[in-house]
Amino acid sequence: MYEAELSAAEQMARKAGDVILEYYAKEIVAEEKLGIDNFYEPVTEADRTASRIIVDGLTEIYPDDAVLSEEERDDAANRLSKQRAWIIDPIDGTAGFVQKDGDFAVQIGLANSGKAVAGVVYLPFHDVLYSAVAGQRAFVTRKNRTEQIRVSENRDFTSMKLAVTRHHWSKRMNRVIKDFGFEETCRRGPVGLKIGLLADGSCDIYIHLSPRTKIWDTCAPQIILEEAGGKLTDIFGSAIRYDVTDLQNHNGILASNGVLHDEAVKKMRPLLTEFGRQRVKTQRLAGGL
Repeated sequence: MYEAELSAAEQMARKAGDVILEYYAKEIVAEEKLGIDNFYEPVTEADRTASRIIVDGLTEIYPDDAVLSEEERDDAANRLSKQRAWIIDPIDGTAGFVQKDGDFAVQIGLANSGKAVAGVVYLPFHDVLYSAVAGQRAFVTRKNRTEQIRVSENRDFTSMKLAVTRHHWSKRMNRVIKDFGFEETCRRGPVGLKIGLLADGSCDIYIHLSPRTKIWDTCAPQIILEEAGGKLTDIFGSAIRYDVTDLQNHNGILASNGVLHDEAVKKMRPLLTEFGRQRVKTQRLAGGL
């Protein structure tokens, strides 16, 4: 199930990736856009062009599915009337794209009844593609060689490698690192890339405190991590759903190899109280919570 959808997503991701690299080779002009969280963030012509390639391509192949992209207007009523929704971030890590540090990704996820069921995360600069379909394991393709990936079995926080953001560091993250006893960190850009590093066992845990990520940041990475044996929730331990009117991940992200995930949630509770963080209820479907 979903093999054809995964193939289409891979095709669209690579097609968009080729165009993105054409822009990457030139001078990049970044604009500012006001996001759904009322913060300004960078956007480029490459973001918009990649979005159109993916949205038009998937709409042609699957006209009965909803399609949500970061760079397109969301018709929530129409989207939530559909059982299946494609959720797209044409360039996850636009900041890295603009800075030409190689850390950016094309993310295409498919959700069915609010749950991620298929997804690809493609890193055009590195030519690395993570992919997964529900119930069929997770894979990475590097230079046309595909292999199954699996999370680590690390069972000790002090020896775990923490994947953290490269561009938005906070003092609160220092507090988390100290409390958990993490001794090694890996700072990278896109959410999908960091979760990919968990999926292939290169890192063990990823904690994102910020409420500013959106569902297109997590849909594709989530199914890849889960099929690799890991787990992804919000920082309070609740499931992240994709049949929502509010597209913002207000409650952050906690991704891990799954071994100590519940313990990590418990360990986060006093820190979240200290930080003044309270769980935000996300509106779903016809006004439900």
